[in-house]
Formats: sequence, structure tokens, C-alpha cells
Amino acid sequence: MIRWSRRAFVTGWCWWLTIGGLAWTAQETAAQDPPTESRPKFEIEMGTWISVGYTRWAHDASSVPGFGDPTSQLTYRDVGTNVVELTGRAWLTPRWFGRLNVGYAGIGGGRLTDNDYGSGQQLFSSTQSDLSGNSLWYLNADGGFRVAEYPNHRGWLDLFGGFQWWYTKYEATGVSTVVPAGMISNQGETVITNTSNWYSIRAGASTEYRLTRRLSVIGTAAFLPLTIIDNDDIHHLRVSGPLALQQNPSISMLGWGVGANADAGLRLVLVKDLFVNVGYRVWWNYALDGNVTFHGVNGSSEFPLEQFQSIRHGLTASLNFAF
Repeated sequence: MIRWSRRAFVTGWCWWLTIGGLAWTAQETAAQDPPTESRPKFEIEMGTWISVGYTRWAHDASSVPGFGDPTSQLTYRDVGTNVVELTGRAWLTPRWFGRLNVGYAGIGGGRLTDNDYGSGQQLFSSTQSDLSGNSLWYLNADGGFRVAEYPNHRGWLDLFGGFQWWYTKYEATGVSTVVPAGMISNQGETVITNTSNWYSIRAGASTEYRLTRRLSVIGTAAFLPLTIIDNDDIHHLRVSGPLALQQNPSISMLGWGVGANADAGLRLVLVKDLFVNVGYRVWWNYALDGNVTFHGVNGSSEFPLEQFQSIRHGLTASLNFAF
């Protein structure tokens, strides 16, 4: 039985009840205070996120004599990932809306660093591999409502809540030994495949404040009170010998934690109902608790998940059309 499930889902339900209370309050306000300006019923946004990111995980097998804490730490660090994304928003009423955001990228290279520690945290093995043949997907599905419009048509404030799925796949090729130094092997061969899925509920706010008739400041912030990490590793070289592992998966992780999303930028009106946006975005997910299972050929072993963290950040640009 997973140790974290009851605490995680109680936390999630508390946050959904909070969102429901805010929604009820906003609905009452909307009934008494009609919107001060009309708005289009649909918005389509096409954009890019020029980002970098990394995923790092570690486990604690110090219960086994001779191993340290952390026992092994793997860091997948990518460079120059150009995400293409599409966002659609529909206004169901003058105050309520639904929004769907989808993004995809082929990760353009990077490096895996794999460090292993013995007793006394002595680093006895460190290897590096190139990353290639990778992909990134995400989906945000939100519902929200407009809670305020600023005086003199200066802008607005929206609250929202919803679901996020964030998927990353890394394939590491070749092995370059750093500690002990000097050996290069398996060049061009896939040695590790890592697949991570974050499933999250989120709640947040978006705002726009008009500095001039054409230029605005925009921002979005969301808190992820419950995020579940489901991660699988395949170690393609460990197919025989005393350390042999099964191949799908070789190592699996399941845990829960928290996260945050933030966007800030500028919006410029090109013509009526057509805007260009530029800004900066940061996503961060962090596991607070979980388990790591090594699927050996002759049996499995389970250890505490010491760390699991994913971060992605970078410049954004998009074209927004309302109708």
C-alpha cells in the first residue's frame, strides 16, 4: 500500500472545496454586478516557449550496507527546447470560461549525469551520456471566472482551477566515465530511457493591466497543491549479471508533491482583437514523498524516494486572436 495516498488526496479535496467556495462567491457577485464591458466569446492563441529544463531524481538505499544517502542521483539536463503550443478559451457566460492549452516539443539535446555514492557519501562512480530522441508534451484544462474589472477599462482579474499533465521522455546514449576517469563506451547506443509523467491539480489567477491603449502588463500564477509523479527508467545495458534488471521498466517511481507555474509579460494590440504577447515562464514540480522500485530479474527491491524534481523555464511569445 502506498504510504502517501490518504494525505495526498485529502489535500487535493480541500483545495477543490476552496475553489468551489470562490466560484460560488464570484457567481453571487456576478449576479449583482454585471460586466462593464463586452468581450469576444472565443480566443485562440498560437505561440512558442523557448525553454531549458532538467529532471533530477535520487533514492536512498543506505539500508543496504556500503551504500550512501542518496545512493544514486540522476540529472537529465536539456538545452534549447522550442515548444509549440496552442491555447483556446471559450466564454460560457460573460463571467465564466473554459480553457484548453496543449504544448509539444522535440528536446534538442542535453546531458545525463549519473552519480553513485557509497558509505560516508564517497562518490565512487560518475558517468555522463548525451541526450537524443526526446519529447515533451503538456496539457492544461481549466475552468475559471472573472472576479474583477479594473476602473476605466484598465484590465481584469480572473481566477481558475483545473488539471495539468506534463510528460517528458529522455533517451541517453553512450557512456563517458568521469569517476574513475578515462573510459568511453557504447557510443551511439541507447543506454537509459527515462519517462516521467506529472499529474496535477492547480488553482491560480490571471490578470491584465493596461498601461496605454495598446500596451498591457499580463501575468499568471498557479499553485499545484497536489501533483503525482509516475516515472519509469529502462536501463538497457543491465540485462545480465548480478545487477540485471527487467527492461520495461527497470526502475519505477511513484510519489506525490507540490508545484507552481508562473508567467509574466507584455501584450501589444496590433489591431482590434489581435494581440502579440512576449514574456517569461517558469514551471516547477517537486516530490515530497514516494517510493522507488528496482525490478530485478530475480525479484524486486523498494527504497524511499529521496528527491524528484522537474524545472522548466524560458522566453514565451504568442499571437492571440479574439472573436
